[in-house]
Amino acid sequence: MKSNIKKISEITGYSPATISNALNHKRGVNKDTAERILKVAQEIGYVSRVKVNSIKFVIYKRDGLVVADTPFFAALIEGVDQACRDAGYDTVIYTINQGEQEHRLRIQDIIRDNSAGILLLATELTREDMKIFEQACSPLVVMDAWFENMAFDTVLANNEDSVKDAVNFLFDKGHREIGYLSGNVRTRNFIDRGAGYRKAMAEKKVPLNPDYRVRLTPTMDGAYKDMCQYLGAGPKLPSAYIADNDIIALGAMKALKQFGYKIPKDVSIIGFDDLPFSEISSPGLTTIKFFQKEMGRIAVQRLVEKIRTSGVINTKIQISTQFVERESVLDLRKNF
Repeated sequence: MKSNIKKISEITGYSPATISNALNHKRGVNKDTAERILKVAQEIGYVSRVKVNSIKFVIYKRDGLVVADTPFFAALIEGVDQACRDAGYDTVIYTINQGEQEHRLRIQDIIRDNSAGILLLATELTREDMKIFEQACSPLVVMDAWFENMAFDTVLANNEDSVKDAVNFLFDKGHREIGYLSGNVRTRNFIDRGAGYRKAMAEKKVPLNPDYRVRLTPTMDGAYKDMCQYLGAGPKLPSAYIADNDIIALGAMKALKQFGYKIPKDVSIIGFDDLPFSEISSPGLTTIKFFQKEMGRIAVQRLVEKIRTSGVINTKIQISTQFVERESVLDLRKNF
């Protein structure tokens, strides 16, 4: 390695320290100098363009039920790609499917390659799944998940407080019997959102009714079918539900309407994410808007900072959400 840096120094006339800083995208090297050094490094085979100019975006799918081809993840990818280009990096996307026999070998190849940096979409990951990424040679930032004692920076939604605000909104509308539509795949986001619901209900001193919690598959069709099965037993419904995300909420709404329930007259529903079709659903879905592009942009900014500055401490960045009121919640105060 030292002989290669020395060779680049002889060719370019720059000091080994300047060459090292340029190859690692550190601050203090002007653009023309860095480009000259990188060009020579590529010419002599010291580094490839993919290594020095690219950020790897790793999309990890444990089962693929949550991380799917939806507008949520399309917007996130767009935000990541734009922010990488703005910072002067290419984006190389890798999709890891845990069900594939050699998925761990693929991860090893990704994390051992000394690229500029790695963004990890960890929506479906567990704490155990995260351990292998601790071996990464390059700086790494996690998106859409967080675990205690995690050795990485992470950027995600303020899940718990957002759902607490939704419970408070329903209380202000006169609702006291509030249920929860939870995904039967327990991602960290879903766990934190459920915790926000429970804490808010406890703060309101309202006991939780276990019959008001319904576990649904986190796909549109899966949530619809599971909700149909639940409704087929003729359960007593709460006056309102909060769902882990919009997809679950919309699937449940379809089932409720099929069973003759009117929304919001018979039951109110709040989602999470504010996907494009939530606005055009019937009725329009009241939901919690999460800024996916912003998460991607902030994650890239944080990664670039870690690439260019040594000794940066790990941070947990929670992005605020915005409550979007539409037509799926009934104001019970106006009906007395």
